[in-house]
Amino acid sequence: MKHVLSLVLLSLVSMSPMASTEGVPSGYEQDAEVARTLLGKAIKRYKEVGDKALAEFSRQGQFTQDSFYIYVVDVQGKMLASGGPSALLVGRDISPLLDDSLRQAFTEVLNAPMRDEVQSREYRWTNWHDNKVERKRAFYQRVDDKIFASGYYLPRSSEAEAQLLLDEAIVEIQDHDVVALQRINRLDPYFNRDDLYVYVVDLRTEKFVAHGFQPRLLNTDFRSLTTNSGEAVGEKVLNALQGKQQAQASYGWVNPVTGKPERKQVLIQRSGDYLVAVGFYIK
Repeated sequence: MKHVLSLVLLSLVSMSPMASTEGVPSGYEQDAEVARTLLGKAIKRYKEVGDKALAEFSRQGQFTQDSFYIYVVDVQGKMLASGGPSALLVGRDISPLLDDSLRQAFTEVLNAPMRDEVQSREYRWTNWHDNKVERKRAFYQRVDDKIFASGYYLPRSSEAEAQLLLDEAIVEIQDHDVVALQRINRLDPYFNRDDLYVYVVDLRTEKFVAHGFQPRLLNTDFRSLTTNSGEAVGEKVLNALQGKQQAQASYGWVNPVTGKPERKQVLIQRSGDYLVAVGFYIK
């Protein structure tokens, strides 16, 4: 209960005013449109029938679509409706359950002046289809004394996020290589961010010395690594880096967030005797 409650509150507290068209990652335009359309549909229904619409939002039907749903909180802090996992909080005043700092932030959001426009913000939320906490972007709007919201999940990180993790990993490996490799292998969150993770190959032995998703690959031969379909991953990556400091390669690999094989674009960099790589999945 406390875990779900925290996620509900963080989804609202972290929302700062932002134009609804801003911040939509490339490849998620259609998801954003579905969420925005669902929110508009819910607000229209509420304006037509008033509070009778709240029960409709909490049922499986026209206001739920796969992982898309509506949730509504009033300005007193009560959960009024939810077509998702926060449905168990419907009817509860969640304000007394907060600590002082979170209660203050939550109150500031709920008491903000009403704006007749859709706003958006990214936060983290449990995807009830895979029961994993994933990035999510919500569109929300206040109507009367209620805040209506709908969002979409972001199970794939961007190339820029992958590059940032690679850059930071290179610095850590150069400064503290032994410690950094140990942290990668124990899946330290610093090196393991949603679907992004680091792997490292010793170019002298061509063996894995770190892997942020499948540590069982440690000390195995990288050049001979292939997928179940026979794609020569190791050969492809090593050939791409041959004679270069940086390179890219593409191959199929399991996305740790979705659990499914997907196409992956890998950013590769040489650091001393190490090959360091971070990849992002292509939607």
